[in-house]
Amino acid sequence: MGIANGKEISTKQLCDIMEEAYRRGKAVLPQGKVATYIPELGKADPGALGISLCAKDGWHFNIGDTNCRFTIQSISKVISLALALELLGMDKVFEKVDMEPSGEAFNSLIDLDLISNHPMNPMINSGAITVVNMLLGKMSFEEIQDVFRKVCEDPEIESNEAVFRSEMQNLSRNRAIAYLLQSKGILDDRVEETLELYTRLCSLEVTAVSLASMGMTIAMDGKLGNSESVFTGRTMEICKTIMLTCGMYDRSGRFAVKVGLPTKSGVGGGLVSVADNHVGIGIYGPALDDKGNCVAGGPILEYLSRELQIHLFQKNTCVDRMMEQR
Repeated sequence: MGIANGKEISTKQLCDIMEEAYRRGKAVLPQGKVATYIPELGKADPGALGISLCAKDGWHFNIGDTNCRFTIQSISKVISLALALELLGMDKVFEKVDMEPSGEAFNSLIDLDLISNHPMNPMINSGAITVVNMLLGKMSFEEIQDVFRKVCEDPEIESNEAVFRSEMQNLSRNRAIAYLLQSKGILDDRVEETLELYTRLCSLEVTAVSLASMGMTIAMDGKLGNSESVFTGRTMEICKTIMLTCGMYDRSGRFAVKVGLPTKSGVGGGLVSVADNHVGIGIYGPALDDKGNCVAGGPILEYLSRELQIHLFQKNTCVDRMMEQR
């Protein structure tokens, strides 16, 4: 049905590949821990795991806990960035936030306080808070939520009120980041309003299937399965590049070498991964590694990237031909 490592690949073989990826992910779950600095997230089942793969025609292959709803958390940063780029343009956005890997934890203040007057990139908290501040007064939460629903092809996306309240009650570090940003002239006076919108977007509930659809939308340069364009190709190009270089925080370089797919993680356990023009991949696994990424995501995506030949710099890919003939 298609070529993988010099051999024909069938739908049955794809199922076998997905099952092996799932097995590899399950094997490392005991090495991770759920996020507890937001108490509500600490209630997640550390043994949960789901993988969804979405093809160009909207077809999904799912295994595990793919319909379990969880909060999107930092994966929302990709859509916030895309909206800011569409509304303001690249030059305006990157006047206030840089586009360089930070080498620091996602919630670090070190670079911002001591090294740079601008957040290092839009995928860490300081950069994402800056981007959300740019959206204030231009789009309401409801309008932004509708974009999430469209991009994820999931009309049931809503804010999880319990998680939202839990985050708002444990916001000291992000509040410190936001007021430091204001002191440097990066944020305007609407600091608390910015923090509320940022937290509300992090609290949106998705599934692994939702994220796979989101990945496919990004892979197709902002176009939905019905050919409707949500974002421009240039916006998606920028987002994919920053996902590749910064999306896995201070593990992004190692991840790019081993997996070779633009990917964004969230402390709710989600991962969205993009095989450009081929597939979108969504993963749910709330057990996290020491960097705040889904601990199962690395071995799962490394295996899928190799077996499906979807590494960014691999010349031959089998998945499209297989999908066309399934």
